[in-house]
Amino acid sequence: MEDRTFESPAPEVCASKIFEVSGAKFDEDVVLDLWQKIMRHQWIMSEKLNRDVGFKIACNDFLDNIGTGDEIATHNHEKLLLQLGARTIAPDIWDTISDTQPPKKLIQRKVILPLVEEELSQKHGVIPPKTIIFFGPPGTGKTYFAKAIAGRLAWKYLEIVPSMLMIAGIDKIGAHLRDVMEKARNLEEVVIFIDEFEELATERDDASRIDRSITNEFLKQVPLIKSNTNKVLLVCATNYIRQLDTALLRPGRFDCVIPVGALDESGRETILKYYLAKMNPGVIDLKQIIALTEKYTPADIEYLFQIVAQHAFEEECDTRSNFLVTTDFIVQTIATFKPSLTESMIKEFKEDIVKYSRS
Repeated sequence: MEDRTFESPAPEVCASKIFEVSGAKFDEDVVLDLWQKIMRHQWIMSEKLNRDVGFKIACNDFLDNIGTGDEIATHNHEKLLLQLGARTIAPDIWDTISDTQPPKKLIQRKVILPLVEEELSQKHGVIPPKTIIFFGPPGTGKTYFAKAIAGRLAWKYLEIVPSMLMIAGIDKIGAHLRDVMEKARNLEEVVIFIDEFEELATERDDASRIDRSITNEFLKQVPLIKSNTNKVLLVCATNYIRQLDTALLRPGRFDCVIPVGALDESGRETILKYYLAKMNPGVIDLKQIIALTEKYTPADIEYLFQIVAQHAFEEECDTRSNFLVTTDFIVQTIATFKPSLTESMIKEFKEDIVKYSRS
């Protein structure tokens, strides 16, 4: 069969014509190539049948049977991921979280296992969660857990940030939220993460007109995510769960409401070892460091080691002799700033666990 090139109209005309006869939408950057393939398919069908075949028949037959429709869909999916800023998370981030941390145990049982053991979960009628809220004091690792889930599942990680929603000003946030969520919820194998969730889903009773409209939009979007059969997980995080609209916290909208609090000794040990492995340490009394970081969040520990690393680097630059990080120096650095967690925050968090946790 000879290869033929057919005259193509402008991209927008090609896209409009294909949509008119098939109902399928394609981006202009791929539609010209698709047009050529459909026209060639029309010519081949006409030759085989010894009669002229209309464009509509050729277009629908090509998209339904040749498989290029799937190729275009894959292209559009990847393009949308890029447009929304989705990224890949390293799988080993999951291993940097101690197995003793309660959120990790729960996520492993409720989220990871049913998705990894898909056939077995279907056999027993187990439905993996599609919507999760993490709550707890600032810096306790809520964002880190969302990234870790994406890394463990080998799914893309997509964070919806306020700047994505404020393109046309505050009055348009609700409309942009709807647009972004409509695109995001139809993706495949994606963890959608929203931080500071209370900013988008505040209690409506005392909210402004704009804030009420944003919360109302979110109340509409969550059930739509849950009703889809595709592999998408919505993870929202808040430091102030008491500020969320009560309608969002009722059973039926979010499948799991998970507390993420202070690290236990094993959790601190895991993170401390992780950062020490990146440094040039001497002999370290790890038990002493663990004891002194009782109220430290993962963010606190990260900041602690940034200070330690910078000092060690500067010392060796100045002296040009090997500088070993010691227990004494880490202890001295710990003494220079207060941990993020306080007794009052821990007390409030424990109260919230009793009132709001659901798994």
